[in-house]
Amino acid sequence: MALFDLPIDELRAYRSQSGAPEDFDAFWGKTLQEAREHELHVVFEPVESGLSTVRVYDVTFAGFGGHPVRGWLRLPAGAGEPLPLVVEFIGYGGGRGLAHEKLLWASTGRAHFVMDTRGQGSAWGGGGGTTDPVGAAPAYPGFMTRGVDAPENYYYRRLFTDAVRAVEAARSHPLADPAHTVVIGESQGGGIAFAVGGLVRDLVAVAPDVPFLCDFPRAVTVTDRHPYREIGLFLKTHRGRAADVLRTLSYFDGVHFAARGRAPALFSAALEDQTCPPSTVFAAFNAWPHEDKAIEVYEFNDHEGGGPFQEERKLRWLRSYA
Repeated sequence: MALFDLPIDELRAYRSQSGAPEDFDAFWGKTLQEAREHELHVVFEPVESGLSTVRVYDVTFAGFGGHPVRGWLRLPAGAGEPLPLVVEFIGYGGGRGLAHEKLLWASTGRAHFVMDTRGQGSAWGGGGGTTDPVGAAPAYPGFMTRGVDAPENYYYRRLFTDAVRAVEAARSHPLADPAHTVVIGESQGGGIAFAVGGLVRDLVAVAPDVPFLCDFPRAVTVTDRHPYREIGLFLKTHRGRAADVLRTLSYFDGVHFAARGRAPALFSAALEDQTCPPSTVFAAFNAWPHEDKAIEVYEFNDHEGGGPFQEERKLRWLRSYA
Protein backbone atom coordinates (compact mmCIF):
# COMPACT_ATOMS: atom_id res chain seq x y z
CA MET A 1 0.00 0.00 0.00
CA ALA A 2 1.44 3.37 -1.02
CA LEU A 3 1.06 6.51 1.08
CA PHE A 4 -2.64 7.21 1.58
CA ASP A 5 -2.84 9.75 4.40
CA LEU A 6 -1.63 13.34 4.70
CA PRO A 7 1.86 14.36 3.50
CA ILE A 8 4.50 14.42 6.22
CA ASP A 9 4.59 18.23 6.46
CA GLU A 10 0.85 18.29 7.05
CA LEU A 11 1.09 15.43 9.54
CA ARG A 12 3.57 17.39 11.63
CA ALA A 13 1.05 20.22 11.90
CA TYR A 14 -2.15 18.19 12.06
CA ARG A 15 -4.53 18.72 14.98
CA SER A 16 -7.56 16.59 15.70
CA GLN A 17 -11.03 18.09 15.53
CA SER A 18 -12.13 15.76 18.32
CA GLY A 19 -13.22 17.71 21.38
CA ALA A 20 -12.87 16.40 24.92
CA PRO A 21 -16.14 16.19 26.87
CA GLU A 22 -16.50 18.86 29.55
CA ASP A 23 -16.66 16.18 32.23
CA PHE A 24 -13.73 14.12 30.87
CA ASP A 25 -11.56 14.58 33.95
CA ALA A 26 -14.47 14.12 36.34
CA PHE A 27 -15.50 10.94 34.54
CA TRP A 28 -12.05 9.41 34.89
CA GLY A 29 -11.58 10.69 38.42
CA LYS A 30 -14.79 8.99 39.50
CA THR A 31 -13.93 5.81 37.59
CA LEU A 32 -10.56 5.44 39.29
CA GLN A 33 -11.96 6.38 42.69
CA GLU A 34 -14.53 3.59 42.38
CA ALA A 35 -11.84 1.13 41.29
CA ARG A 36 -9.69 1.99 44.31
CA GLU A 37 -12.54 1.19 46.65
CA HIS A 38 -11.51 -2.42 45.97
CA GLU A 39 -8.33 -3.67 47.58
CA LEU A 40 -5.57 -4.27 45.04
CA HIS A 41 -5.06 -7.84 46.28
CA VAL A 42 -1.78 -8.35 44.40
CA VAL A 43 -0.37 -11.86 44.36
CA PHE A 44 3.12 -12.58 42.96
CA GLU A 45 3.52 -16.33 42.43
CA PRO A 46 6.99 -17.57 41.34
CA VAL A 47 6.94 -19.59 38.13
CA GLU A 48 9.31 -22.36 37.07
CA SER A 49 9.91 -21.05 33.56
CA GLY A 50 13.09 -22.93 32.67
CA LEU A 51 14.96 -19.61 32.38
CA SER A 52 18.23 -19.07 34.23
CA THR A 53 18.80 -15.32 33.77
CA VAL A 54 15.25 -14.09 34.38
CA ARG A 55 12.85 -14.74 37.27
CA VAL A 56 9.18 -14.82 36.36
CA TYR A 57 6.15 -14.24 38.59
CA ASP A 58 2.54 -15.03 37.72
CA VAL A 59 0.66 -11.96 38.95
CA THR A 60 -2.99 -11.43 39.81
CA PHE A 61 -4.46 -8.09 40.91
CA ALA A 62 -7.87 -6.46 41.20
CA GLY A 63 -8.72 -4.28 38.22
CA PHE A 64 -11.96 -2.52 37.29
CA GLY A 65 -14.80 -3.61 39.57
CA GLY A 66 -12.39 -5.66 41.64
CA HIS A 67 -12.22 -8.20 38.79
CA PRO A 68 -9.09 -10.37 38.78
CA VAL A 69 -6.55 -9.42 36.09
CA ARG A 70 -3.47 -11.46 35.24
CA GLY A 71 0.05 -10.41 34.34
CA TRP A 72 3.70 -11.47 34.26
CA LEU A 73 6.45 -9.80 36.24
CA ARG A 74 9.94 -10.55 34.96
CA LEU A 75 13.06 -9.62 36.92
CA PRO A 76 16.75 -10.16 36.24
CA ALA A 77 17.94 -13.18 38.20
CA GLY A 78 19.92 -12.10 41.24
CA ALA A 79 18.33 -8.65 41.52
CA GLY A 80 18.52 -7.47 45.11
CA GLU A 81 17.49 -3.81 45.03
CA PRO A 82 14.67 -1.85 43.39
CA LEU A 83 14.93 -1.62 39.61
CA PRO A 84 13.50 0.76 37.01
CA LEU A 85 10.08 -0.54 36.00
CA VAL A 86 8.70 -1.00 32.46
CA VAL A 87 4.95 -1.72 32.27
CA GLU A 88 3.81 -3.04 28.91
CA PHE A 89 0.34 -3.29 27.36
CA ILE A 90 -0.67 -5.66 24.56
CA GLY A 91 -2.01 -5.20 21.01
CA TYR A 92 -5.58 -5.91 19.94
CA GLY A 93 -6.66 -9.51 20.34
CA GLY A 94 -3.52 -10.61 22.16
CA GLY A 95 -2.87 -11.63 25.73
CA ARG A 96 0.07 -11.78 28.10
CA GLY A 97 1.40 -14.92 26.38
CA LEU A 98 3.61 -17.48 28.09
CA ALA A 99 6.09 -17.09 30.92
CA HIS A 100 9.21 -17.37 28.77
CA GLU A 101 8.21 -14.71 26.22
CA LYS A 102 9.15 -11.00 26.08
CA LEU A 103 12.57 -11.15 27.73
CA LEU A 104 14.05 -7.94 26.26
CA TRP A 105 13.35 -5.53 29.10
CA ALA A 106 14.33 -7.82 31.97
CA SER A 107 17.53 -8.51 30.02
CA THR A 108 18.40 -4.81 30.30
CA GLY A 109 18.35 -4.99 34.10
CA ARG A 110 14.85 -3.57 34.50
CA ALA A 111 11.72 -4.97 36.10
CA HIS A 112 9.18 -5.75 33.37
CA PHE A 113 5.43 -6.13 33.96
CA VAL A 114 3.12 -7.30 31.15
CA MET A 115 -0.61 -6.86 31.74
CA ASP A 116 -3.07 -9.37 30.33
CA THR A 117 -6.00 -7.86 28.42
CA ARG A 118 -9.43 -8.73 29.76
CA GLY A 119 -11.55 -10.73 27.35
CA GLN A 120 -8.84 -10.85 24.68
CA GLY A 121 -5.84 -13.16 24.23
CA SER A 122 -7.42 -15.47 21.65
CA ALA A 123 -6.46 -13.97 18.27
CA TRP A 124 -2.65 -14.35 18.18
CA GLY A 125 0.42 -15.08 20.28
CA GLY A 126 0.56 -17.27 23.36
CA GLY A 127 -2.94 -16.43 24.59
CA GLY A 128 -4.32 -14.81 27.71
CA GLY A 129 -6.14 -15.79 30.86
CA THR A 130 -8.27 -12.83 32.00
CA THR A 131 -12.02 -12.88 31.47
CA ASP A 132 -14.28 -9.85 31.17
CA PRO A 133 -17.25 -10.61 33.43
CA VAL A 134 -19.24 -7.52 32.39
CA GLY A 135 -22.05 -7.87 29.87
CA ALA A 136 -22.88 -5.24 27.27
CA ALA A 137 -25.54 -4.01 24.85
CA PRO A 138 -25.59 -5.30 21.24
CA ALA A 139 -22.18 -4.88 19.62
CA TYR A 140 -20.36 -5.69 16.40
CA PRO A 141 -18.08 -8.75 16.90
CA GLY A 142 -14.79 -7.57 18.42
CA PHE A 143 -14.29 -5.07 21.23
CA MET A 144 -14.69 -1.64 19.65
CA THR A 145 -18.46 -1.36 20.12
CA ARG A 146 -18.94 -3.34 23.34
CA GLY A 147 -20.93 -1.06 25.60
CA VAL A 148 -20.66 1.84 23.17
CA ASP A 149 -24.20 2.90 24.13
CA ALA A 150 -22.75 4.92 27.05
CA PRO A 151 -19.28 5.87 28.39
CA GLU A 152 -20.05 4.13 31.68
CA ASN A 153 -20.60 0.83 29.85
CA TYR A 154 -17.81 0.97 27.27
CA TYR A 155 -15.28 -1.87 27.21
CA TYR A 156 -12.26 0.43 27.26
CA ARG A 157 -13.39 2.03 30.51
CA ARG A 158 -12.72 -1.31 32.13
CA LEU A 159 -9.49 -1.93 30.24
CA PHE A 160 -7.96 1.51 30.88
CA THR A 161 -8.85 1.18 34.55
CA ASP A 162 -7.16 -2.23 34.62
CA ALA A 163 -4.07 -0.58 33.15
CA VAL A 164 -3.84 2.10 35.85
CA ARG A 165 -4.26 -0.60 38.47
CA ALA A 166 -1.56 -2.66 36.73
CA VAL A 167 0.92 0.16 37.29
CA GLU A 168 -0.08 0.26 40.95
CA ALA A 169 0.25 -3.53 41.23
CA ALA A 170 3.67 -3.64 39.55
CA ARG A 171 4.94 -0.79 41.72
CA SER A 172 3.97 -2.71 44.84
CA HIS A 173 6.68 -5.34 44.30
CA PRO A 174 9.74 -4.66 46.51
CA LEU A 175 12.15 -4.97 43.54
CA ALA A 176 10.28 -2.39 41.42
CA ASP A 177 11.21 1.28 41.79
CA PRO A 178 7.96 3.31 41.66
CA ALA A 179 9.90 6.53 41.03
CA HIS A 180 11.28 5.18 37.72
CA THR A 181 8.19 3.82 35.96
CA VAL A 182 7.81 3.73 32.17
CA VAL A 183 4.76 2.57 30.18
CA ILE A 184 5.05 1.14 26.66
CA GLY A 185 2.89 -0.65 24.11
CA GLU A 186 2.26 -1.23 20.43
CA SER A 187 -1.01 -0.59 18.59
CA GLN A 188 -3.78 -1.12 21.17
CA GLY A 189 -1.02 -1.31 23.75
CA GLY A 190 0.13 2.14 22.64
CA GLY A 191 -3.39 3.48 23.05
CA ILE A 192 -3.52 2.04 26.54
CA ALA A 193 -0.14 3.63 27.26
CA PHE A 194 -1.64 7.00 26.23
CA ALA A 195 -4.48 6.52 28.66
CA VAL A 196 -2.14 5.63 31.50
CA GLY A 197 0.13 8.53 30.56
CA GLY A 198 -2.81 10.89 31.00
CA LEU A 199 -4.14 9.31 34.19
CA VAL A 200 -0.94 8.52 36.10
CA ARG A 201 0.89 11.77 36.62
CA ASP A 202 4.26 10.59 37.98
CA LEU A 203 5.59 8.40 35.18
CA VAL A 204 9.13 9.11 33.98
CA ALA A 205 8.49 8.21 30.32
CA VAL A 206 5.84 6.95 27.87
CA ALA A 207 6.64 5.11 24.62
CA PRO A 208 3.65 4.24 22.38
CA ASP A 209 4.35 2.61 19.01
CA VAL A 210 1.95 2.87 16.03
CA PRO A 211 -0.79 3.54 18.61
CA PHE A 212 -4.44 2.65 18.21
CA LEU A 213 -7.46 4.40 19.79
CA CYS A 214 -6.56 7.94 18.67
CA ASP A 215 -8.63 10.60 16.90
CA PHE A 216 -11.74 8.46 16.47
CA PRO A 217 -13.65 10.92 14.24
CA ARG A 218 -10.88 10.80 11.63
CA ALA A 219 -9.93 7.16 12.10
CA VAL A 220 -13.40 5.80 11.36
CA THR A 221 -13.58 7.74 8.07
CA VAL A 222 -10.02 7.51 6.71
CA THR A 223 -9.51 3.72 6.98
CA ASP A 224 -11.72 0.71 6.34
CA ARG A 225 -9.35 -1.73 8.01
CA HIS A 226 -10.25 -3.45 11.26
CA PRO A 227 -10.47 -2.82 14.18
CA TYR A 228 -11.65 0.76 13.44
CA ARG A 229 -13.96 -0.68 10.79
CA GLU A 230 -15.96 -2.40 13.54
CA ILE A 231 -17.36 1.01 14.43
CA GLY A 232 -18.42 1.74 10.86
CA LEU A 233 -20.05 -1.67 10.50
CA PHE A 234 -21.96 -1.13 13.74
CA LEU A 235 -23.22 2.22 12.46
CA LYS A 236 -24.06 0.67 9.09
CA THR A 237 -26.70 -1.35 10.94
CA HIS A 238 -27.57 1.19 13.65
CA ARG A 239 -28.30 4.09 11.35
CA GLY A 240 -28.50 7.55 12.85
CA ARG A 241 -26.45 6.76 15.96
CA ALA A 242 -23.11 8.20 14.83
CA ALA A 243 -23.26 11.26 17.09
CA ASP A 244 -24.04 9.18 20.18
CA VAL A 245 -21.28 6.67 19.39
CA LEU A 246 -18.69 9.38 18.80
CA ARG A 247 -19.70 11.02 22.07
CA THR A 248 -18.99 7.78 23.94
CA LEU A 249 -15.69 7.33 22.09
CA SER A 250 -14.61 10.86 23.00
CA TYR A 251 -14.09 9.73 26.61
CA PHE A 252 -11.54 7.18 25.37
CA ASP A 253 -9.74 9.10 22.63
CA GLY A 254 -5.97 8.99 22.97
CA VAL A 255 -5.80 12.61 21.82
CA HIS A 256 -7.46 13.74 25.06
CA PHE A 257 -5.28 11.54 27.25
CA ALA A 258 -2.23 12.75 25.36
CA ALA A 259 -3.16 16.36 26.11
CA ARG A 260 -2.87 15.46 29.81
CA GLY A 261 0.49 13.69 29.53
CA ARG A 262 3.17 14.88 31.94
CA ALA A 263 6.15 12.68 31.01
CA PRO A 264 8.74 12.67 28.22
CA ALA A 265 7.45 10.60 25.30
CA LEU A 266 8.79 8.67 22.32
CA PHE A 267 6.21 7.87 19.63
CA SER A 268 6.43 5.98 16.38
CA ALA A 269 4.28 6.07 13.25
CA ALA A 270 4.31 4.30 9.89
CA LEU A 271 3.20 6.22 6.82
CA GLU A 272 1.62 3.22 5.07
CA ASP A 273 -0.21 2.10 8.22
CA GLN A 274 -3.86 1.58 7.36
CA THR A 275 -4.67 0.01 10.74
CA CYS A 276 -3.63 3.07 12.74
CA PRO A 277 -3.41 5.85 10.14
CA PRO A 278 -0.46 8.19 10.67
CA SER A 279 -2.66 11.28 10.97
CA THR A 280 -4.34 9.76 14.01
CA VAL A 281 -0.96 9.05 15.59
CA PHE A 282 0.29 12.57 14.88
CA ALA A 283 -2.95 13.95 16.34
CA ALA A 284 -1.96 12.46 19.69
CA PHE A 285 1.72 13.32 19.33
CA ASN A 286 0.94 16.95 18.51
CA ALA A 287 -1.38 17.15 21.51
CA TRP A 288 1.28 15.83 23.92
CA PRO A 289 2.32 18.93 25.90
CA HIS A 290 5.73 17.88 27.25
CA GLU A 291 8.58 19.61 25.42
CA ASP A 292 10.72 16.47 25.66
CA LYS A 293 9.03 14.37 22.99
CA ALA A 294 10.01 12.76 19.69
CA ILE A 295 8.39 10.67 16.98
CA GLU A 296 10.12 8.10 14.78
CA VAL A 297 8.58 7.89 11.30
CA TYR A 298 8.84 4.78 9.13
CA GLU A 299 8.02 5.91 5.60
CA PHE A 300 7.49 2.56 3.85
CA ASN A 301 6.01 0.45 6.63
CA ASP A 302 2.48 -0.64 7.40
CA HIS A 303 1.29 -1.53 10.89
CA GLU A 304 4.45 -3.48 11.71
CA GLY A 305 6.03 -0.06 12.13
CA GLY A 306 9.67 0.03 13.11
CA GLY A 307 9.76 -3.46 14.61
CA PRO A 308 13.26 -4.29 15.91
CA PHE A 309 14.56 -0.92 14.72
CA GLN A 310 12.11 0.84 17.04
CA GLU A 311 13.07 -1.50 19.88
CA GLU A 312 16.68 -0.42 19.43
CA ARG A 313 15.59 3.22 19.43
CA LYS A 314 13.67 2.73 22.70
CA LEU A 315 16.60 0.95 24.30
CA ARG A 316 18.82 3.97 23.65
CA TRP A 317 16.15 6.53 24.53
CA LEU A 318 15.14 4.99 27.86
CA ARG A 319 18.69 5.14 29.23
CA SER A 320 18.02 8.78 30.06
CA TYR A 321 14.91 8.04 32.13
CA ALA A 322 14.89 4.57 33.67
